[in-house]
Amino acid sequence: MGTLALTELLGAPVYDSTGTQAGRVREVALCPQEDPQRVTALIVKTKDGDRLLGTSALVSANGGVRAATPSSQWTKYAGSEGMLLLGRDLLDQQIIDVHGRKVVRVNDVDLHEDVSNHHLVLKMGAVDVGSRGAVRRLLKGLVPMAALRKLLDRLPEKPIPWDFVDLIETDPARRVKLKISHERLAKLHPADIADIIEELAPAEREAVFQTLDEEVAAETLEEINPKLQAAIVNSLDSDKAADIVEEMDPDAAADLLADLSPERSEEILEEMEPEQREDVEELLEFEEDTAAGRMTTDYMALPENATVRDAVEMLRNFEGGVETVSTVYLVADDEKLVGAVPLPMLVLSAPETPLKELSADPLVSVHAGASEKDVAETFDKYNLLTLPVVDDEGKLTGVITADDVISLLRSRL
Repeated sequence: MGTLALTELLGAPVYDSTGTQAGRVREVALCPQEDPQRVTALIVKTKDGDRLLGTSALVSANGGVRAATPSSQWTKYAGSEGMLLLGRDLLDQQIIDVHGRKVVRVNDVDLHEDVSNHHLVLKMGAVDVGSRGAVRRLLKGLVPMAALRKLLDRLPEKPIPWDFVDLIETDPARRVKLKISHERLAKLHPADIADIIEELAPAEREAVFQTLDEEVAAETLEEINPKLQAAIVNSLDSDKAADIVEEMDPDAAADLLADLSPERSEEILEEMEPEQREDVEELLEFEEDTAAGRMTTDYMALPENATVRDAVEMLRNFEGGVETVSTVYLVADDEKLVGAVPLPMLVLSAPETPLKELSADPLVSVHAGASEKDVAETFDKYNLLTLPVVDDEGKLTGVITADDVISLLRSRL
């Protein structure tokens, strides 16, 4: 089995069964719905217009394409509906390299050549995202082919196997774009997915985001630039957006909805489940640049007479984010904050140990109206992982996590 580069095939002379040059290869077509691997036809530019040469009529492609049929039998090209045109739809398009956790550009395509029953079969091998494909395209026609191949042999290969590539349709022109398998993408860390999505063009960005399940999409959305968050959510229908926002931490969801228009925010809130909607609406009432505006209502709190056993049981059933489980807070009957127990103390203590005996000292908290500067300084001073937020009466209303403070500091860089 040999290998033929797409850029070598494009523009190559095409000879019919009489040995006459009938034209040149203008495009290479694949019909993914019929066979995602095998090239379906060549589009040949002839003096009588573009013709469709089925690959079942190919004899060879070495030193020019040779067909087993006369050009008079080649079908008139009637458009690319249902076809992936390799030159138009692959070259210079962006795909996601999940192994490198980045967006790369397709510089060329490697086609595998095989001969079956005296006919040439062309199959997709890999997309070339390295310098070899770029140099081949740049120097094609300018350097003798023998010299060019010697140069290319010195350059490293950077192929992504075609089996790793899924086809998705994204834009109104029905141009087919590419991305690496949805399953492989979803297994990346949300921060890596966010980096990848931020590199994509809007249409591709939205198409890729649609493939993620709600939980992964929510975690990814929290890692994306706020302005881009709003653009992505605005591109989704209200049902899909609500499903994703429900999976976000309440504070992150509130920040996102605050960046949308009041009408759009209300549309999404109406589609959310009552419990999640109530949490987010409560946070939307606070100024964003205050402690309350930065806090989340997902935290672990128990009565002041609770034991380690109670805390462990609560931890087992806790559905909030992992960043909030570093501390169990103790509240009195009137919901006033009276204690904070670090998670390691639960591991080191007997099940019947009262939590108030393990409470950290001093008990550090911040008022709901405190500035972001005060929040950051308090985290730094006491080396905190979470910071409880209290109201005027000392009641626990939420907690601020370390990742919120990191996001705050990053936004000021």
